[in-house]
Amino acid sequence: MAALKNLSDLNIPCVGYETHSGVGGIWDIDNPRSSVYQNTHTITSREVTGYSDLPMDRGLPAYPRHDQVRSYLQQYAERFDLPSLIRFDSDVTQVERLPKGWRVTTADGHSAEHSALIIANGHNWHPHTPAFSGKFDGEILHSRDYTNPAGLAGKRVLVVGAGNSGCDIAVEAAGVTDHVAISMRRGYYFFPKFIFGKPADQVSESSQNLRLPAPVARAAYRTMLKLSIGSPEQFGLPKPDHEPLESPPIVNSLLPYYCAHGRVKVRKAPVRFDGKYVEFSDGTSEEFDTIILATGFRIHIPFVGEEHLDWHKGRPDFYLLAFSPRYDDLFIAGMTDGTGGHFPTVELQSRVIAGYLAAKERDPEAARRFDEMKRRRDVDISGGIKFLDSPRNLTQFELLTYLRVLREHLALLGGQDTTYARRPSLLEQAAGFLQGGRK
Repeated sequence: MAALKNLSDLNIPCVGYETHSGVGGIWDIDNPRSSVYQNTHTITSREVTGYSDLPMDRGLPAYPRHDQVRSYLQQYAERFDLPSLIRFDSDVTQVERLPKGWRVTTADGHSAEHSALIIANGHNWHPHTPAFSGKFDGEILHSRDYTNPAGLAGKRVLVVGAGNSGCDIAVEAAGVTDHVAISMRRGYYFFPKFIFGKPADQVSESSQNLRLPAPVARAAYRTMLKLSIGSPEQFGLPKPDHEPLESPPIVNSLLPYYCAHGRVKVRKAPVRFDGKYVEFSDGTSEEFDTIILATGFRIHIPFVGEEHLDWHKGRPDFYLLAFSPRYDDLFIAGMTDGTGGHFPTVELQSRVIAGYLAAKERDPEAARRFDEMKRRRDVDISGGIKFLDSPRNLTQFELLTYLRVLREHLALLGGQDTTYARRPSLLEQAAGFLQGGRK
């Protein structure tokens, strides 16, 4: 939807193909490809989550629930008349390269040629299911197929994976059964949702705006986490083997709480199944009735041939995660997992894509300069963070660095951006309070 909105703003004719019958993507729990469960909430706050040209209603909770996010996306679509640009119930089955442009074919037999292609099918819907030796005689399901903890009552439950979904599910399971364990390959940092009464991501964004030297910033993060939650080891959780933000933050203060009370037990990585017994990497074994694999998702683009996507280490190796190094008419929107809100990030990313397509027709010199930058590929979007070499980090970047780089590219193309500009920093809010203002 962000791509359609920004293309339309520049009067670029466009059409979107949507498998489902309505908008909302994974935030629509009725969508067969949705990975949300009944108690899913955002892990970014309301102010950070919304699009810049339609802020989320302040009447919503600080961390909206999935159905509230879906309603917001429906509101966004209606506000900008996006449904008129979308072919619903149109599952794209094949994309073919033409001498100029692409041919798109859908399951209902529809076929059309387009001068450019933006892939925006998301990357949190196709389960990554690791292989284990042996056979498990109980129930195994992936977190994508988990809905609520009702069916876990009285069962012995093992959650494999300690990402945000895995931690949420372990906590929910502990509310209906006395035997819950979570398997963790390594230790992680746990972030609270609120610090000093403010959503934690807004505090983090303000601290990043200070541009502290990396060692000072890391020390500040460690101190903040110890003061707000404590060290993971205090709760029986493994010690992290990395610095804060080098792996996606776990925004969950309840799991340490439940671990400290013995409601959720911590186990090593599973290596083998034997009936209902699970053997772990430390040689211990334990009996379970249900295993929930919260093992993440694979980037999956089944309708475009691999030869067109420059795959590298599990993802298309696109410039700025968006621009094909091979074609000047192939893009990906939304293959992003930064240290902040997703919607505004893909909004700005889509604005750059639309600006580039417009420049090809209206300002070829600007498009040529952009192509030179794309060929050099000398842009660093890590912000100095050494992300762990892990599948979870395939699409990671440091938010402020990535936004700055996108804005620089947009300016090169003659565009302007106001994304993220609507919110005063916490320092500005504090100054306004001291002056008697209300910001």
